[in-house]
Amino acid sequence: MRWRRAIGVAAFVGVAATGVVIARAERRRRAYTPDQVRERLRERVARIESEGAPDLAPPPRTLRERAADRWNTLTRYRPLTVLAERIRKRTGAT
Repeated sequence: MRWRRAIGVAAFVGVAATGVVIARAERRRRAYTPDQVRERLRERVARIESEGAPDLAPPPRTLRERAADRWNTLTRYRPLTVLAERIRKRTGAT
């Protein structure tokens, strides 16, 4: 019964800590005047326009590349390679 109580207390403390973090962030956000917010936004826009917008989208990948990546991921997992070897031996496949 004690472990249930400990889990409950830990959950309560976690929720309270999250609330504190959110309240602090909200206070910081509200501390700016509307003019300060506008000025910061204008600075950001000017910086992006001068540097150029970063290309955040990754290059498109072909189906073959995605399949090869997935296969490599699966074959690195040792129990799967062992299972594949056993199946090949039983079925006589090469």
